[in-house]
Amino acid sequence: MSSLLSIRDLTIGFQTDAGLSPGVKGIHLEVSRGEIVALVGESGSGKSITSLSILQLLPMPPARISTGQILFTTRDGATIDLLRQSPGSMQAIRGNEIAMIFQEPMTSLNPVFTCGHQVKEAIRIHRKLSAGAARAATLTLFEKVRLPDPAGIYSRYPHQLSGGQKQRVMIAMAMSNRPSLLICDEPTTALDVTVQKTILRLIRELQQTEDIGVIFITHDLGVVAEIADRALVLYKGEIKEQGSVEQLFRRPQDPYTQSLVHRWQELQSPPSAAPPASDGILVQVRNLQVYYPSRKSFLGKPLAYTKAVDNVSFDIYKGETLGLVGESGCGKTTLGRALLRLLEPTGGSILFEGKELSAYSRQELKKLRSHIQIVFQDPYSSLNPRITIGAAISEVLQVHHPWLTSRQRKQQVVELLEKVSLSADHYDRYPHEFSGGQRQRVVIARALVLRPSFVVCDESVSALDVSVQAQVLSLLDDLKKEFGFTVVFISHDLSVIRYISDRILVMNKGRIEEIGEAEEVYNHPHSEYTKKLIAAIPKGIVNM
Repeated sequence: MSSLLSIRDLTIGFQTDAGLSPGVKGIHLEVSRGEIVALVGESGSGKSITSLSILQLLPMPPARISTGQILFTTRDGATIDLLRQSPGSMQAIRGNEIAMIFQEPMTSLNPVFTCGHQVKEAIRIHRKLSAGAARAATLTLFEKVRLPDPAGIYSRYPHQLSGGQKQRVMIAMAMSNRPSLLICDEPTTALDVTVQKTILRLIRELQQTEDIGVIFITHDLGVVAEIADRALVLYKGEIKEQGSVEQLFRRPQDPYTQSLVHRWQELQSPPSAAPPASDGILVQVRNLQVYYPSRKSFLGKPLAYTKAVDNVSFDIYKGETLGLVGESGCGKTTLGRALLRLLEPTGGSILFEGKELSAYSRQELKKLRSHIQIVFQDPYSSLNPRITIGAAISEVLQVHHPWLTSRQRKQQVVELLEKVSLSADHYDRYPHEFSGGQRQRVVIARALVLRPSFVVCDESVSALDVSVQAQVLSLLDDLKKEFGFTVVFISHDLSVIRYISDRILVMNKGRIEEIGEAEEVYNHPHSEYTKKLIAAIPKGIVNM
């Protein structure tokens, strides 16, 4: 295979008030035509910094490249240093010879233009085609990336598509000018396992049929094993290890790589402890319905409904962790919020400790809030960026336990911060000063500061690195044992659900597909839908 991209001794820092903060340190990377090279590592390891530097997308300042070359072989056979190209030259290369797919397609697509228009314009920028020819090329691309109803999607806006469909539009745009190199920056992180499998297969097929080189950035080792030929493991801006995927995951040499593989394998393994003995039913759900109007008359009268939760019944036992799993749009988040009365059901009943939730008065509901809590998916958006994390957690105590003095509140907050592996020094820091995993610990501390008996965790580890994910899951398990609360853990990742749950409830299109003991559901699923979810889990490492 001929070398397509060669990164040599790349060192990048970021100017701060305290001086130059290192980003990547002396990185070497080779990518050949026809191969997929994965960059894997935790947040802050330098994966995205490296990829953005290839296309000169790093802001200068604060970024500063101290040393290095990024040599790229163009279509005409010339080898150029991308770091030393003019803005005009880079504009001709971006989206043409080198394309990039970002993690969140909604922020990459313009919400005011249709999907077809955006891909068509990307084609016309680099290829001298008429509007009609560019439209035809766009429709062909939509067919190639297996979008349903290409003509219909062409005329739709990004918000009218699912997450997987938006990501396919981004792939179509990236492939629109037949690039030699495709950079994929966490393109499947927020997707369901079934959609993820489809996207990974699509990228692999395009790489093979078009004979392109691919840099695939991810923190998911399962994805690495599923798609990559070679992998580089980064940690704090340095390459710790590189080699074939089989070599890295069967015989890792570096201690950091060994710990990553070990933690990933932990998440794939069943829990060693038996489910806790039940002390009775905490929550009873009977014939629960949550419907949203999907179409209204001219006068605003609902004519049709979307059945987000459709006639669902089940029990939640005291002290258990009930895993709630399903694809996006299956109704799991709606169900989780209905359990906490964060939204009002259309019908049915929810009994908490034997009392109907809808019967609680406003004052009783406020008192109940100290017993039921939620941990959201994105901790950054659920924390006020203008107040310190100490103040954010103390505020909860001030509302529900007004008799405590400020000193007593601070003492309780500090004690809880230490329980979630933070320290007293973190009390006066702001959310932006923490990593993703640390912010999730802060949100967990805030949810537990009132010692609730019932906690709903809504996709609370889906955006975290595998090592941080394992730490947060272990932390939740330890805190649950110490405080004795009951958990509903919502996720689209069956591996995570299996790891942490005593029982699993599988949802599909607002209904329960099946419910049972975690290992029974995982190893002997009855529903065809559950079998499909399990089959979509990346198992490359396990099978090596």
